[in-house]
Amino acid sequence: MTSPTPRFHFIGLVVADMAASLAFYRALGLAVPADADAEPHVEVPLPDGPLLVLDTIATVRSFAPDWTPPTGGHRASLAFAFADPAEVDKKYAELVAAGFTGYRAPWDAFWGQRYAVLHDPDGNGVDLLAPRSQAA
Repeated sequence: MTSPTPRFHFIGLVVADMAASLAFYRALGLAVPADADAEPHVEVPLPDGPLLVLDTIATVRSFAPDWTPPTGGHRASLAFAFADPAEVDKKYAELVAAGFTGYRAPWDAFWGQRYAVLHDPDGNGVDLLAPRSQAA
């Protein structure tokens, strides 16, 4: 008898301020439920993939009372792909103009992608990337 193969289902983030975090992911372009800002647990379907699950600190402590936020760097890093470099530049500019924290403005990475890095309201890295055109 063979063991079943696990299927990747979700990425979970612990958030200090659900409304602020959801505002960031809405501005990024994810389909976040409009009425979710006051919820302690939110599930956001990602295009072509798993769920992005956000839980408040209180929710996590309800089943892990000793949980404390990690220190010394960001908690996690997420990467979102775009079709072309101009989309990376545009989305980065939109998010920074909306007051979110840019970490590294778009650049042409040596590995062949247009790349940018922001931080969500909890300090998690959010990478934006697209393949560079062959003419670049």
